[in-house]
Amino acid sequence: MARYTGPVCRLCRRERMKLFLKGPKCDSMKCPIERRPYPPGEHGRDRMRQGSEYLTQLREKQKARRIYGVLEKQFHNLYQEANGQPGITGENLLRMLELRVDNVVYRAGWGASRAQARQLVRHGHVLVNGTRVTIPSYRVRKGDTISLKEKSRNMIVVRHNLDTLDRQVPPWLESSAEGAAVTVRDLPLREHIDVPVRESLIVELYSK
Repeated sequence: MARYTGPVCRLCRRERMKLFLKGPKCDSMKCPIERRPYPPGEHGRDRMRQGSEYLTQLREKQKARRIYGVLEKQFHNLYQEANGQPGITGENLLRMLELRVDNVVYRAGWGASRAQARQLVRHGHVLVNGTRVTIPSYRVRKGDTISLKEKSRNMIVVRHNLDTLDRQVPPWLESSAEGAAVTVRDLPLREHIDVPVRESLIVELYSK
């Protein structure tokens, strides 16, 4: 499955904010946006000026794509599906992104970043209702139990993340006592999705 393989710190600088794509590095002074808080490239500083309404909408869409690690075609397909569902389109879109299994692994604290969580899924360390799932975009449902394989629970990287990451499991997930399994207790509400995205601007962009 296609994914972005370029330098991710440039993406944060382009959006002029931390998207937390590199895990603990984003919380340290090594984060490039701390030293160069302007877009990358030769004319990066020139891009600091205020843009058009279309540019503002485009940046919100790009921000959402990059946070969840989704490419353009896949993101557009998700929007079309969200637009066909009852309710608020923008909230439907964010809900579907949150229910991706790689995002659930990230929310559970097993991966330091969504990229690392995606790798755990691709390498077969994650089970959904006891069945191995290797597709990061797999969408979990209410009542599903997502867990780590028995051997994977003792991996150094997983244990390190569980012990050191200061990340709370969102209210729509219920974590087991040892932290090696989570259950989708309910569908995520907008107030439980802590991503700095104005979804209404994304809807306006695709509605043109």
